[in-house]
Amino acid sequence: MPLAGRAQPVNTLTSKEKKQGWTLLFNGINTTGWTTPQGKPVPAGWVAENGTLTAKKGGKGGDIISTNQYGNFELLLDFNIEPEGNSGVKYFYTTYEKGGSLGLEYQILDDKLAEDNKKDNHLTGSFYDVIPPDESRKKVNPPGQWNTLRIVANGKQVQHYLNGVKILEFMRGSPAYMEAVSHSKFNKAVPAFGTVEKGHILLQEHGSEISFKNLKIKVL
Repeated sequence: MPLAGRAQPVNTLTSKEKKQGWTLLFNGINTTGWTTPQGKPVPAGWVAENGTLTAKKGGKGGDIISTNQYGNFELLLDFNIEPEGNSGVKYFYTTYEKGGSLGLEYQILDDKLAEDNKKDNHLTGSFYDVIPPDESRKKVNPPGQWNTLRIVANGKQVQHYLNGVKILEFMRGSPAYMEAVSHSKFNKAVPAFGTVEKGHILLQEHGSEISFKNLKIKVL
């Protein structure tokens, strides 16, 4: 699959993508299709301009979620984080019986300069605080440049891609998965963290400026 945004206008779908079932999560103009986790309008700290959706530094925009929920899906987007930045994309985001509102996070980080870079499962592309990415395969462009993120969730299998290369794969609910979760900050969640069937897509505002474009999703 070619990297998003290389051969077509940003925030658009080709005829082929439409036939394949892709839909846009960001129209390039406004925040239609997104709310706060509490169901309120997207705060002013998030700005849609020049074809990008940006959480402004110090804007206190908070996290935002897709209005729709997804189970089996393929998600594709481009992100650009500032130096020392920290953000992420969560999926299967929902409210648990115990543990609050949670989602599995594809971590986005300035691996070199951000404060939260001491653990391998906190680096870019990781399943945050649970499973690290394959650093030997990871090729990430530096802060200030665009990277392409892809998440494929099909049944219990989940894959993380960065710039077209698979850097992580796991099976939700497997013994290895449950062992990793048991050592994470999510080990008290009920039901077991990440075993829910569906949830929202969440874009994280973590105090850093982060921009997104070409957000598209396909239901599998």
